[in-house]
Amino acid sequence: MISAADDPLKLGFFFGLLVTKGSFGGDGLEPSVTVRMHTGHEELFRWLEYEFPGGKLYGPYTHRGSPYFQWMVRGRYLREVLAPLINRYRQLLDEHAETRFDSMCERYRIALPAPV
Repeated sequence: MISAADDPLKLGFFFGLLVTKGSFGGDGLEPSVTVRMHTGHEELFRWLEYEFPGGKLYGPYTHRGSPYFQWMVRGRYLREVLAPLINRYRQLLDEHAETRFDSMCERYRIALPAPV
């Protein structure tokens, strides 16, 4: 269940995160959606955990002296919940994010209904 799916403001905010800080990819075997940001945004990551309970928060990590968290969605939750949600509101993605999302879905054979 995604509580943000029923709230246009939360959905818009989430899509803004995906466009600006998100990535669509995978490890060659499994697709993933990732949001990575500085640890100063921990409250935002806690919001993601609450609103999208199928994701997982990793970190904090440090890379080149900069601490960050990474929120990832993989597996069944990605295929059955998050990808269909993103597909339903794909008009909120910019061209770059939409291309990456489509590439991930194609590469990992994520079957989606035609966007409305």
